Amino acid sequence: MDQNKVAIITAAGQGMGAAIARKLAESGYQLALFSNGGGAAALAEELGGIGLTGSVVEVQDLEMLVEKTMDAYGRIDAVVNNTGHPPKGPLLEISDNAWHLGLDIVLMNVVRMARLVTPIMLEQGSGSFVNISTFAAFEPSLAFPVSSSLRAALGSFTKLYADQYAAQGIRMNNVLPGYIDSYPESEENLRQIPLGRYGKVGEIASTVHFLLSAEAGYITGQNIRVDGGITRSV
Repeated sequence: MDQNKVAIITAAGQGMGAAIARKLAESGYQLALFSNGGGAAALAEELGGIGLTGSVVEVQDLEMLVEKTMDAYGRIDAVVNNTGHPPKGPLLEISDNAWHLGLDIVLMNVVRMARLVTPIMLEQGSGSFVNISTFAAFEPSLAFPVSSSLRAALGSFTKLYADQYAAQGIRMNNVLPGYIDSYPESEENLRQIPLGRYGKVGEIASTVHFLLSAEAGYITGQNIRVDGGITRSV
C-alpha cells in the first residue's frame, strides 16, 4: 500500500485520468485532482481527496494546484500529467495559434509542473512524474499532427529531466497509450491493432501505478508503449 503518499493528477475528471485516480486511491494515495470542468471535484469528493478546477495551460492555475495540495497534505510524491487532445487538422492548415496552444497542452504543462514540484521533491529526497503521451509520439500520424510533433519533444524533455534529477531520487517517465476505450472506436483503427481491441483505461491506470511505485524504482527517462502492439519500431 502507498498509504500517506500524495499524488496530483491533471485531467482527472474522466477517462484515463479518472481511472488513474481510482487506481491510486485503491492503493492508499491521497489525491489532488484537477480538471477544466467539475469532474475532478466530483471524483475527489467520492474518493476523499481535494478537487480543483482550472486549465493546464494557465500558469496561475497550476500554481494554485500545487499550493492547495501542499496546504492539504504537506508533501507531493507523484504527479501524473494528463491532458486533453491538442488541436488537429490538415498539416499546413493548422494555425500558429493552434500550434502554440498545442505546445502549452502537450509540453509546457509538464515543464511548468516540473518547475513547481521539483523543489518539493528535492527537499523530500524522492518523487516520480508520469506523463500521459501517445503511441504517435515516435511513429507520427497525420491524424494527430500537433500531438505527434510535440509529444516527440516531450520524450526528449523527459530524458533530459531524468538525466538531471535521477541522482536526487526523482524519476520521470512517459506512458504512450494506443487507442483506449475512452476514445471512439472504429473498424479502421481496430484493424491496425495486433491485439484486435482497444485498450482499457484500467490498463493505463495499472501501468501508471507501477511506474510510480518502488517496484519501478530503476525506471526513469523511458517511454512505455501500452498500445496493443500498434507501433512497429523496435
